[in-house]
Amino acid sequence: MLFPVTAALFAVPFMIVQYRRHGYIHKVRAIVLYLLLLYLMNAFFLILLPLPKSIHNEPPQAGSYFQLVPFRFVSDILRETAVKADAPSTYWHLLKERAVWQVAFNVVLTVPFGMFLRYYFRANWLRCLLLSLGLSLLFETTQVTGIFGIYDYPYRLFDVDDLLTNTAGGMVGFLVAEWVASHLPRIDKLDENVDLTQQRVSYTRRGLAFLIDWIVMAPAMGILRVFDVPYPYVAAVLIYFVGLPFFTNGRTIGKWAVRIRLKGRGERIRLDELLIRYGLLYLVVFGLNLLDAAYLANHGSKIVAALGALALLVMDAAFGLHLISRMITRKRQLFYEERSGTGHVIA
Repeated sequence: MLFPVTAALFAVPFMIVQYRRHGYIHKVRAIVLYLLLLYLMNAFFLILLPLPKSIHNEPPQAGSYFQLVPFRFVSDILRETAVKADAPSTYWHLLKERAVWQVAFNVVLTVPFGMFLRYYFRANWLRCLLLSLGLSLLFETTQVTGIFGIYDYPYRLFDVDDLLTNTAGGMVGFLVAEWVASHLPRIDKLDENVDLTQQRVSYTRRGLAFLIDWIVMAPAMGILRVFDVPYPYVAAVLIYFVGLPFFTNGRTIGKWAVRIRLKGRGERIRLDELLIRYGLLYLVVFGLNLLDAAYLANHGSKIVAALGALALLVMDAAFGLHLISRMITRKRQLFYEERSGTGHVIA
């Protein structure tokens, strides 16, 4: 249930990193990284749950919070098992022993981690060994600290055997990944035949750049208001969306983050192209909405308010339908792009 929320929060940084590093998003990378996220969430829930009923829990019954004797599980198995060394017919009883299943599941727990390390991150055996040990150490530390102090006492013990079996599981995954990788596309070869000049700039990518730009713009307008700059919205639009792209040849902070830029009719984008593009979008479409809101805040005429709201409703509905039509048809240029002769390209 938590995965969709976490995946949504992960989406923005994931897209920014993919756009910056590769210039586009490949579906294989996306699937593998989201599977890694899902795996790590499941692994942590498996070692953390069930939680104590209260954060004011009782201390463990054992005298110590640590089990530091390596291979203690071997003596546990020998003590609990009904297997007799001289009677092979009793060996199947091992499958019924709790200690055996605990070891087996501790190994299986980190097998996917080793597979991800080798297949996606191209880790060598030593790095896989150290990272698997580090992941297991994180598991054990989380448990023995009561989830880093959330609970009064640890509700599970730190067990060195868990470190050994988890690390072994990571190395098993490292070995298995060689066979798995032979049936999957090679991560280091995904971009070999990709021509970024032929890649279309999606509306998702443009929307992410828009989001970043307005996160930057909002405090900028606040600063202009503090210094009593006349018409702070207009000033911010002209500085950020016209002046900045003019000097950077089509880039804003948001466009830089997702590796796109504006291109006009020539090699360098012109000032008049930027004025037409963003004048129509931010000063006309967005600006009229803000102007109407400001007018209604200072005037109480119901007739004017009704007429203004109706006019804006028509304009916004027309713009919304225009945007949807461009998203679902081959003709993808929006009206302000057609008028200004500008468009997005991958930088």
